[in-house]
Amino acid sequence: MLKRRTFMAAAAACMLMSPIAHAEYKAEYTVSTVLPSAFPWGQAADKWVELVKERSEGRINMKIYSSAQLVSGDQTKEFSAMRSGLIDMSVGSTINWSPQVPELNLFSLPFLMPDHASIDAITQGEAGKAVFAAIEKRGVTPLAWGENGFRQLSNSKLKVDEPSDLQGLKIRVVGSPLFQDTFTALGANPTQMSWADAKPALTTGAVDGQENPLSVFDVARIDQVGQTHLTRWGYMADPLVFAVSTRVWRQFSPEDQQLLQQAAIDAGKWEIEKSRAELEATLAKIKERGVEVTDLTPEQHAAFVEATRSVYEKWTPRIGEELVKQAQDAVANRK
Repeated sequence: MLKRRTFMAAAAACMLMSPIAHAEYKAEYTVSTVLPSAFPWGQAADKWVELVKERSEGRINMKIYSSAQLVSGDQTKEFSAMRSGLIDMSVGSTINWSPQVPELNLFSLPFLMPDHASIDAITQGEAGKAVFAAIEKRGVTPLAWGENGFRQLSNSKLKVDEPSDLQGLKIRVVGSPLFQDTFTALGANPTQMSWADAKPALTTGAVDGQENPLSVFDVARIDQVGQTHLTRWGYMADPLVFAVSTRVWRQFSPEDQQLLQQAAIDAGKWEIEKSRAELEATLAKIKERGVEVTDLTPEQHAAFVEATRSVYEKWTPRIGEELVKQAQDAVANRK
């Protein structure tokens, strides 16, 4: 009898240490995104799910729910739903999560990042680590960076190449007060609405314009709803974050945590390289559809920078003086 008990105890111990012990994992984990597979954002999530399934040999299965459908289309509620465990995982936008994580407003500061090297210098440096720490402190475990891209401005009324051109224009913006302040400083009339509501509003003329990466303008065919003027001003970039609800994260073994994170890192690198490589072809397609594309001169760019300085004065204390300085130093010293 004693031998039998000893054998059973040893067997139980082996089970605890083996991959089979994690059979209590959910049959399927939810992954929230705003944009579906036609967009680089959705493709980032697709690649993550694919790599995890392949590397776990089917032990960890994830299902993507795009269009923020797990939060009834309100993308600004995604982070809170993850924190509470209602959503397991996400490839989310720094913009959409900024209401719950003020530090994420860093990336929305106008004209902070002039090029892709600037984004990389921030996300891969001390500022990026500080941002990840801020996310983790609030109940979500960040794993890797992706990229939605530099956001460009379009409208149905006129060519925009100086701040005064925006006077009175109704511009759809995402649900972040910082965006309201940026466009108000430029003389526009910012109107907050979810992505689900944006295209109908552009169609009816309820708003005159919007701002999004070129990939979104292209795939969503924003040109078909009267957006015939596009200004490439690159006023801010929108990194994506691969993340897991910390409640869910703690359920995985250390080995599977490593698997999930490495898959996210690899998926993020793949998506960033792919989306950047496609930019010129995307711009060419947009021009072929008859959209007037305006590139700012250095002098015109400087005028927009000057017009939005008040945003820094208001938002730097909210984001954190040290974090903003880390980011500015990273940009200044980028390679």
